Amino acid sequence: HMLDKHMIYSCAYWEKAKTLDEAQEHKLDLICRKLHLSPGMTLLDIGCGWGGFARYAAEKYHVRITGITISPAQAEFARKYCAGLSVDIRLQDYRDLKETFDRIVSIGMFEHVGYKNYRPFMNIVYSNLHTNGIFLLHCIGGHENVVATDPWINRYIFPNGMMPSALQIIKSIQRRFILQDWHNFGVDYDRTLMEWLKRFKRSWPELKGQYHEEFYRMWEYYLCISAASFRARKNNLWQIVLTKPEYSGVYKSVR
Repeated sequence: HMLDKHMIYSCAYWEKAKTLDEAQEHKLDLICRKLHLSPGMTLLDIGCGWGGFARYAAEKYHVRITGITISPAQAEFARKYCAGLSVDIRLQDYRDLKETFDRIVSIGMFEHVGYKNYRPFMNIVYSNLHTNGIFLLHCIGGHENVVATDPWINRYIFPNGMMPSALQIIKSIQRRFILQDWHNFGVDYDRTLMEWLKRFKRSWPELKGQYHEEFYRMWEYYLCISAASFRARKNNLWQIVLTKPEYSGVYKSVR
């Protein structure tokens, strides 16, 4: 009702797109191209959501994907959504990973890791990534080092959500990863959120039987304050590409 056809609940990429579906597809493709995917590669998706990225990468780039989530509802939906493709969706915590993958991606999940876990998270990515592998982190970032979240957002929208700062991310990768690329397109989140708001309002007549009026006002408020924070450049949207020091290629990024 609110999201695009791929059910992507993260920032779209609007550079050459006219619709939300196009913008989300361009975002998925941007990630695939930054990861330099080729057929047969193994790819881990940490926090795979509803399976949108997994399905796209499996269909278009013919890679073998393992998607992990801690939401039973997402896992069930993603398994059906990716049926028939080389996608393995697991109900699993990232801290229990002990495998090796050619590529790792995490889209819109790092905001839920918490500041005490940034370094452990990076250690786990490091130990599960092939020596010549590439890791792409897609997340919202703020200008300040915070160790708490906005009390209203914490209570009603994202309990324990937290936006990392650039400094916190850099500290978490020290002596582990080489920073290959850092791309900010936070202004695109303003447009994405406004598009979600438009679709939410349009769908409300068929949704309102299941929700009360207070939910409508709360959700509208959440989408609007989020859009405002990106419009005012208080928040950013970052795609960060990391490799191990042993990475043998010359990494070339794309936009």
